[in-house]
Amino acid sequence: MVLARALDELALDLTPGMRAGIEAQARLLVAWSPFVNLTAIRDPGAIALEHVADSLAAVPALLDRLAARRPPRRPVGLLDLGSGAGYPGLPVALAVPVAHATLVDSVARKAAFLETVAAAAERASRTAGEEPPTVRVTRARAEELGRAPDQRNHWEIVTARAVAALPLLAELALPLVRPGGLFVAWKRDGGDGALAAEIAAAAPLLEELGADPSPVVESIRLTGLLDHRLVFITKRRATPERWPRRAPGRRRLLP
Repeated sequence: MVLARALDELALDLTPGMRAGIEAQARLLVAWSPFVNLTAIRDPGAIALEHVADSLAAVPALLDRLAARRPPRRPVGLLDLGSGAGYPGLPVALAVPVAHATLVDSVARKAAFLETVAAAAERASRTAGEEPPTVRVTRARAEELGRAPDQRNHWEIVTARAVAALPLLAELALPLVRPGGLFVAWKRDGGDGALAAEIAAAAPLLEELGADPSPVVESIRLTGLLDHRLVFITKRRATPERWPRRAPGRRRLLP
C-alpha cells in the first residue's frame, strides 16, 4: 500500500482517527474530481503518494519545531492558503494534530468541496473514537485575508502548495503568521539551481515582512518524491502594515 510505505519512510505513526480522516478526504477527492477541477491525478495510488504522502512529509519536522517553541497550553492553529482539494492543510492538521485549522480558497466549487471533505474527515475521526481539529473553510483571496484584523499576525502555521515564486507566496502568507510561527511552502528542486536562486531573491523581502531571511530547506525523502522540498520560514516580528500590497490587476497567485 502506497500510504503505508510512505508512513514507514517518514517514521510517522498515525492514530486510527487520523488515518480515517485522511482516507475520507482521499475517497471524496476521487469521487469529486470528474466534476470539479480539483486535481489532474485520478489514480488512487498516485493520490496517496503525490497528495497525501507529500502533505504528511512536513509533519515530523513540524512536530519537532512545535515541541521546541510552543508555550504550554497555547493552542496551535493552521491556515492553508489556496487549499484546493485540502492538501496539504487537512492531512497536516489531522496528523500534528492542531487545535483548529482554516482552509482557504477563493473558488466557489473548491470551497464547497472543502466544506464537504472537512465534515467527512471530522465524522470519520469521531467514528474512530477520536476528537478531530475544528476545521473551517473560508472563501477569500489571500490579499484580503492578510488585511483582516482577526487573521493578521495570528496563525502558528501557514502552509501553501501553490505554484508561485517564493517572494510572491511569502508576501501573501507571512502577514498571516504570528511572530514565532512558521510558513511552510512546498517546492520542487530540479537540480538546476532555480530553487536556490528563488530563495536568494526572496531574502530581502522576507526580512521586510518580518521573517528570517534564511529559510530552512528540507528534502522530502520519499520514494517517488525525491525532487520535492519543504521550505520553512520563521516569522520573527509583526509584518509592517503595508504588506500585503493592494495591487489591482496583479496576476492571481493562489486559487
